[in-house]
Amino acid sequence: MDEETGGSGAKAYTAEFSNDFPHYVAAIESDSGAAHPLGFDVKALPAAVDALRPVQSVLQSIGATVLQPTAYAPGADIATMSDAGVPAFGVMQDGRTYFNYHHTAADTLDKVVPAELRENAAAMAVLAYALTNMKDPLPR
Repeated sequence: MDEETGGSGAKAYTAEFSNDFPHYVAAIESDSGAAHPLGFDVKALPAAVDALRPVQSVLQSIGATVLQPTAYAPGADIATMSDAGVPAFGVMQDGRTYFNYHHTAADTLDKVVPAELRENAAAMAVLAYALTNMKDPLPR
């Protein structure tokens, strides 16, 4: 949604859809490359984090078990949703090499490790599946 140029995409999205935010189950952002996922930064109530503990066991095989509470939105593009109370998740990745290429001429698709990209997709898919199949929405 364009946070690098002032967040105009997030602002436009919020202007158009903010009335729907109370009905959103959650917001998930991935904006730190595609390195091995470690889990998620989570801005939600502690009870919401506890409700997602089963996700940790599902993601154990790829080592993406961290559910790290944060006081801040885990992504600039979902910050307005998070500020409105929507449970917010940001994929936490092994960022040790992220800035070797980020925003340089060498920041090209060939730097992405396909297996790690698949792990990221799997982590987000597992979280999304868990969120959409919960008996009750996460507490706010």
